[in-house]
Amino acid sequence: MRQRTDGTGFATRAIHAGERPDPTTHAHNTPIYATATFAFDTAAQKEEAVDRALAWEPGQYFYSRTSNPTNRALEEKIASLEGAEDAVVASSGMASVSATLFAHLEAGDHLIVGDEVFAITKVLWEEDLPRRNIAVTPVDMCDLGAIEAAFLPNTKIVFIETSTNPRLRMPDIAAIAEIAHRHGALLIADNTFLSPALLRPLEHGADLVLHAATKYLSGHGDAVSGVVSGSKALIDPIRKQTDTFGQAASPFSSFLVLRGVRTLPLRTAAGSANAARLAAFLEADPRVEWVRYPGLASHPDHALATRLLGDRFGAMLTFKPRGGVEGMAAFTDHLRLCDIGVSLGDVFTLVYPRPKDGAIIRVSVGCEDADDLVEDFALGLSFVK
Repeated sequence: MRQRTDGTGFATRAIHAGERPDPTTHAHNTPIYATATFAFDTAAQKEEAVDRALAWEPGQYFYSRTSNPTNRALEEKIASLEGAEDAVVASSGMASVSATLFAHLEAGDHLIVGDEVFAITKVLWEEDLPRRNIAVTPVDMCDLGAIEAAFLPNTKIVFIETSTNPRLRMPDIAAIAEIAHRHGALLIADNTFLSPALLRPLEHGADLVLHAATKYLSGHGDAVSGVVSGSKALIDPIRKQTDTFGQAASPFSSFLVLRGVRTLPLRTAAGSANAARLAAFLEADPRVEWVRYPGLASHPDHALATRLLGDRFGAMLTFKPRGGVEGMAAFTDHLRLCDIGVSLGDVFTLVYPRPKDGAIIRVSVGCEDADDLVEDFALGLSFVK
């Protein structure tokens, strides 16, 4: 088979990295290796494969919970896009979060975590980690002084979201990395809201970066998956934890995420442009109390976002219509194009009403025509009093 290259550009690697025509059939797409086990010609061959796979040597397969070729293709693609030595996929974003924390924390350790994070991540640090005698301190990750003050002699990890859920604050990754490393701690960044198409936290000093691959990496709302990337020395314990906890990714999900990542740069450009248009539209409407979008000059972290992201600020925005819960519901319940949904990162625009968070609305802006989105949002706002 002829020699091949992944190219060097991000879009080229999003398409080619980790994938080659199947060596057996020459199928152009990476196959779904729908198998639980792998067969061997001899007992000795089996023992060698098991030993090498459990030493976390890439490309060694004996049982799909531990390793699978479809999953490995996705790991290689994401590692390339993140600029990482290795990556490991898991059954969901929370599988990646929990495996990462349990791999690098033990009883008696201390974790510093952002005080605004995904709801189930919050459950993990409020309930599960304390039961295992792991102390947790939530901190405003945009307050460097508070982060510094939160360190204890047993602090092992600082965990941040690169764009917080749901108010889209953006911490200074490089500054936090410097603080964490000075104290001998790891910095772990959840980059789900931005994706490597916009931001690669490892380039700014983070030690590990993870994603709910369900979201922007997949991009089509049809797969549940997670991935974490970093040095092989840090990934190997996470790979072991993922295996031990039975959190293996489905090869079918990895096949879908592989397909999705190929269009990540295109979807990112379209979603960012649409979100910028909607954010400006909403900010100018008197029926809207406030809009949070990193691309707006009114965003508290706009200068930092510009430095980190350039001129594309992602496809997530959050706003608060007037009228409290009634105003929130009046907007969402009268939309005709955009659906109410709790996820994000889809090609479809999804609105997520959050009455318990102050009657705000989180919007995952999709790839529809911007004029159609503005028309639908104008319709929703016409019912806000």
